[in-house]
Amino acid sequence: MKALLDRARSFKRRVDFEGDEYRKLAVGQFPEALFITCSDSRVIPALITGARPGEIFELRNAGNIVPPHDAQGTAGGEAATIEYAVEVLGVQDVVVCGHSHCGAMGALRHGTDLSALPRVDAWLDMVRPALEGAGGPPEPALREVVQLNVRHQLDVLRGHPAVRRRTEAGRLRLHGWYYEVDSGRVHELDEDGLFRVHGS
Repeated sequence: MKALLDRARSFKRRVDFEGDEYRKLAVGQFPEALFITCSDSRVIPALITGARPGEIFELRNAGNIVPPHDAQGTAGGEAATIEYAVEVLGVQDVVVCGHSHCGAMGALRHGTDLSALPRVDAWLDMVRPALEGAGGPPEPALREVVQLNVRHQLDVLRGHPAVRRRTEAGRLRLHGWYYEVDSGRVHELDEDGLFRVHGS
């Protein structure tokens, strides 16, 4: 913790707050994309994308899960973040990014007993039926489970009214990514439903 605190205290000295970039941030934020990913500490959206402050709006949770839209209007942090990004900030792209070595997806794959973690277990219940009942090999690789989860979250995302309206109007694009922690490779979901690494 001391190292983190020391870096936080020296942040102002390490960054040029006299330049225009941070002055513009005080006016408001205008991110290009909403980036939905796992809260895993090894997955750092700005580092992966090279984004500068103000360029991406982030939504992070265990397993990069998008809860289904609640027609009753029950408050939820994920729904509120998606709604705000799309309706207020006007992002043009939404990325759902899963990753290798994902603990949440690993627990689902292995059928890990999560009785000691009831909130984690309840959270994963939202995706358990979709991932367990998808067919395929009896014991799919973790990579396949993570990628299936990304596809599923994109489908759930399309059920959010704000997302549906914007995509139907051609004002919002949805993307699926799979990030390899140990290699840095980003696999993009193509129109044929397969994840591929594309050249830069």
